[in-house]
Amino acid sequence: MTKAPPSTIKVNRAPVLTLWAAVVAERQGYPPETALSLASAVAGTAARAKARRLGLVEEGNAAEERVDAASASAGNKALLLGRRIPLTRDDGGAVLAEGGGMPAPAPPVLAYVTKAFGKRLSEVRKAMEALADRYEPDELNRVGFRLYKEFRPEVPADVQGWGAKGLLDLEKIRAAGRDP
Repeated sequence: MTKAPPSTIKVNRAPVLTLWAAVVAERQGYPPETALSLASAVAGTAARAKARRLGLVEEGNAAEERVDAASASAGNKALLLGRRIPLTRDDGGAVLAEGGGMPAPAPPVLAYVTKAFGKRLSEVRKAMEALADRYEPDELNRVGFRLYKEFRPEVPADVQGWGAKGLLDLEKIRAAGRDP
């Protein structure tokens, strides 16, 4: 069996996007728990979009999930990586509003990414934070999803790739956004 290079981690794309979105949200000024809640929504919209592409669910109105910054600023909504996310409040501040207006709690999201990355979570997060720190917050929010696409794990694009793990290369995170 060939051993993966030490700069790689075998992981599904969803927790990678979730952690990246949380890092971007924190760079936008959201507290960590709110950032995790918002990140969960971003990963969820990406998963629904992929499910539609694969024909696993009926076509919805994907245009409603991506908006420009001006339209997201109206009302209780956040714009994160091109997705407009409804907000509600709880004792800890603004958090993602799930169905029925109830806040989506951050602890299960943290448990999810912790389980996905295991003992390497801190290492991955530091690489993502270093990438995020190279951009001003507004610019990062604008280009953040493109950056994610540069470093996300490679998995098959078809139905057999649904939920498959790929290799996340920390060197790709460190190099993302840099001119070749």
